Amino acid sequence: MRLPTLIPTTFIIRLNRFLGIVDIDNHETECFIHNPGRMNELLYKGANIYLAKRLQSHRKTAYDVLLTEHLDNLVSIDSRIPNIILEEALRKNLIPEFHGYRVKKREPIYRDSRFDLQLTGPKRSMLLEVKSCTLVQNKVALFPDAPTKRGTRHLYSLIDSLNEYEACMIFIVQRNDSNSFRPNKTTDPDFLNALKEALLKGVKVLAYNSKVTFKGITINKRVPVEV
Repeated sequence: MRLPTLIPTTFIIRLNRFLGIVDIDNHETECFIHNPGRMNELLYKGANIYLAKRLQSHRKTAYDVLLTEHLDNLVSIDSRIPNIILEEALRKNLIPEFHGYRVKKREPIYRDSRFDLQLTGPKRSMLLEVKSCTLVQNKVALFPDAPTKRGTRHLYSLIDSLNEYEACMIFIVQRNDSNSFRPNKTTDPDFLNALKEALLKGVKVLAYNSKVTFKGITINKRVPVEV
């Protein structure tokens, strides 16, 4: 995924889940944060961040936060990006686990859950849920960084769907400094328990980190899932 021209600036404060204040040319300016996670280690006063300018008339803010820096690494924090780079990787056949699959439908609904993608495969269709991960500690990617009832519900819905579909949850770590992935049991033990059950029942669980530069973001390499 190619990125637009980025505007470097510094972060001042987060007003709520989706709105922040940054310093642009010594002016406090509102920006949109498309990520409901806490990201306390990424969005703090004085953090170096990179914005994209958006000119749509219906918007309340003129800027989106796309990247930040953490421990000398660039981190993508826009939670829309994992779906985009995953679909690009699927089209280019870059993910071995999805060889022979193609996108059939976006936002398929199964019972009371809406997933990200439905894929057609060699044998059956697959329901695929994509999760954005930005938290890395000691080279371990952790999800979630805030309790996620929605994520837990997705796992149980994927389990329920196994009679009709293949099912998969994939975690896209939006940085390249992770060597493994773990569910964040301290933040959300219910999600951990649901993930363990999903693995036992046959839901595929994958994690990939990303290559993030000022020019673009791509899927990088698979990291092991540890539970």
